[in-house]
Amino acid sequence: MALPQLSEDISRDDMDRMAANATRASNFLKAISHEGRLMILCHLVSGEKSVTELESLLSARQAAVSQQLSRLRLEGLVTPRREGKAIYYRLADDRPRKMLETVYELFCDEE
Repeated sequence: MALPQLSEDISRDDMDRMAANATRASNFLKAISHEGRLMILCHLVSGEKSVTELESLLSARQAAVSQQLSRLRLEGLVTPRREGKAIYYRLADDRPRKMLETVYELFCDEE
């Protein structure tokens, strides 16, 4: 997909659409800009995990993990599922996976 070209003759509707998309993208980038949230997404790429599993994987307290999951849920990046007292999370769609692949390409050393 090609990036849009801004020009003086762009329509008001197109400019409004671009502004709305910029807001959505900005919110997405803010949501993933925290190391803890980014690590949660990395763990969820391999499949659904309980909050307890995420606590263990991240070596973090339940309150910290829940706070980060709340932000990810607010942005629509993860989806919760309750089973008894346990709450499980999974990626809501493919956006986080695509983003993580791009981040990996940009920032991870080749082995």
